[in-house]
Amino acid sequence: MSSKRIGESVAEPVESPVAGLVERTLTRLRRIDRFPSAPPEHPVEDRPKTLADLYAEHRMRLVRLAILLVDEQGTAEDVVQEAFTGLHRHWSELRDERAALGYLRTAVVNGSRSVLRRRRTAREYVPPHQVNARSAESLAMLSAEHQGVVDALSTLPARQREVLVLRYYGGLSEAEIAESTGISRGAVKSTASRALASVAKAMADRPGRG
Repeated sequence: MSSKRIGESVAEPVESPVAGLVERTLTRLRRIDRFPSAPPEHPVEDRPKTLADLYAEHRMRLVRLAILLVDEQGTAEDVVQEAFTGLHRHWSELRDERAALGYLRTAVVNGSRSVLRRRRTAREYVPPHQVNARSAESLAMLSAEHQGVVDALSTLPARQREVLVLRYYGGLSEAEIAESTGISRGAVKSTASRALASVAKAMADRPGRG
């Protein structure tokens, strides 16, 4: 499990208008959600963080991350609960808080991916309207264009959505995205490019766009 700093070697954004729009949208959501910053490299407290501490500090931000991956709050909460259950089982194997957070991120990504796989096999599944997925208050604070980006993200294949959400909402480095998703750093770059192209097409195809 990597213990890299979350803000270290952040993946370079793809230079395109849609990349900037996605970044602005997810940064805005991150601020609305009061996404906490990474723990300091040298914590001021001497007392090691407990599992209860991590749950209190990070559960809600992980739920909000998972909502962007699975669209439903209840499902996102289940995914995060499972991640913390797994963390409890592996607690003695992890070195420190950073390793624990890395474990949680990977577990949330994998859990979300499993949810989407099950949905694909359930022919009767109809994705919920995006307004039901996030709080109405959060979406009300986004412009129509930014809400369009959130809707476009929900149409992406799981891997593409993961990369963009982890990059622009989670603020993860290229290496951390690769670790969390189980793909190479090169694949992170190519997946981000394909995802941004898909978002651009979805935005262009929105009703009312010429």
